[in-house]
Amino acid sequence: MATIFSEESRTFSEYLLVPNLTTEANTPDMVDLSAPICKYMKGKEEPKLHINIPMVSAVMQSVSDSGMAIALARSGGISFIFQSQPIAEQCEMIKKVKKHKAGIVVSDYNVTPESTLARVVELRAEKGHGTAAVTSDGTANGKLLGLVTTRDYRVTRMSPDTKVKEFMTPIEKLITAPEGTTLKEANDIIWDSKVNQLPIVDDDGCLVGLVFRKDYETHKANPLELLDDEKKMMVGAGINTRDYQERVPALIEAGADVLCLDSSDGFSVWQEKALKWIKANYPDTPVGAGNVVDKEGFDYLVAAGADFIKIGIGGGSICITREQKGIGCGQASAVLAVAKARDEYFEKTGMYVPLCSDGGIVHDYHMTLALAMGADFLMLGRYFARFDESPTRKLIVNGGYVKEYWGEGSNRARNWQRYDDGGAGGKMAFEEGVDSYVPYAGKLKDSLDTSLAKIKATMCSCGSSSIEEFQNKARLVVVSSTSIVEGGAHDVIQKENDRVGR
Repeated sequence: MATIFSEESRTFSEYLLVPNLTTEANTPDMVDLSAPICKYMKGKEEPKLHINIPMVSAVMQSVSDSGMAIALARSGGISFIFQSQPIAEQCEMIKKVKKHKAGIVVSDYNVTPESTLARVVELRAEKGHGTAAVTSDGTANGKLLGLVTTRDYRVTRMSPDTKVKEFMTPIEKLITAPEGTTLKEANDIIWDSKVNQLPIVDDDGCLVGLVFRKDYETHKANPLELLDDEKKMMVGAGINTRDYQERVPALIEAGADVLCLDSSDGFSVWQEKALKWIKANYPDTPVGAGNVVDKEGFDYLVAAGADFIKIGIGGGSICITREQKGIGCGQASAVLAVAKARDEYFEKTGMYVPLCSDGGIVHDYHMTLALAMGADFLMLGRYFARFDESPTRKLIVNGGYVKEYWGEGSNRARNWQRYDDGGAGGKMAFEEGVDSYVPYAGKLKDSLDTSLAKIKATMCSCGSSSIEEFQNKARLVVVSSTSIVEGGAHDVIQKENDRVGR
């Protein structure tokens, strides 16, 4: 006979937080939203990897490319570059993120004195920035002969055949710094000399890298920026259970900081095999697994070596797994069940395994509820798909701006490896996701700052200044359907455009 759980499957909308005493220590500026993203011996060591805000972007074609990864890392979170693409293309996205903010940047825009203006313009469009290093052999580490910036030429007044040597700024007119100069020293030179970029050269005059004024200014404007020990932006990568033996080494070589097995149902022997292989060959690389919705799934994947566990089946806005297969669980119930299993595991072993809640977020307050229920951070798809930084097209539909958004289980994604059933061929027999639009919401940072402000305000109302304290103090109440109606604006004639949406 089938096992029937006594508890109902509930969503976030069925809960509210009951306030606690707010003290002088509970002000938004005092709230710490950092979260661990890999397992560690809590109380004895610090986590190897953490994020500065509890948000990561989903392993989805319509959400997480290099542009999203850069924008989110700048705000303190991390993106998992989608895996439903050739290995080489995924690695190129990883490399682009790691190069974007590296303190001392290895130049990726290089020409020789004999190159033409046409080539400079072509490379500028390809690389997305305007500073080219002029080296003896046109490589990133050749003898530095000068620089070309957008101030050195005017396309409308010069022939495309004009040689670089005719308009570049030669080495004699540049301020440079020797190899071994620290990033702080380099920034001091930039400010004292009033230049926008500083080439670093070795004893033979060969280019080592470049330091840019704008990187310093950007970092100061984004104090939560998520950087590694080399001051490079941090980025994650999605992987699957079929080609991981080829994909994982390439992603690590490209610079991925953390990996995540991507599946609608992670409670499988295929994830166990992938985890054990990764941990045997790359023990220092954090890798998350999932998705699961109960204690059994959590215990299984942690035993296989997972560094964090992803929770949620069928709760995403474009996911129809529950509708198609009849499996899953309400996201609130799933988070509560897996968090209980995580806490029991910690009590027995001393090892704390972070949890990622994936799906079921409709309103900003759902984020706060997920954290209160035990999630350490959230994986978001629809939320991030709405912004300029997502990789999809912005269109006008029914008179309003929208962005395209489709699931990894949709036909459009052609993500056969994610939804492979383990059989020969790995074919996808039916869809588990839809193709859709989401309302366009402008720049990521603007909406993200508002969402984070709401989370902090709620935590303060609950007498908490960190996620861990919040989880320990949070008091939740189940709400009735009529109570939900009461919670919104009601019994009034509301003015149009009087409220600012997310």
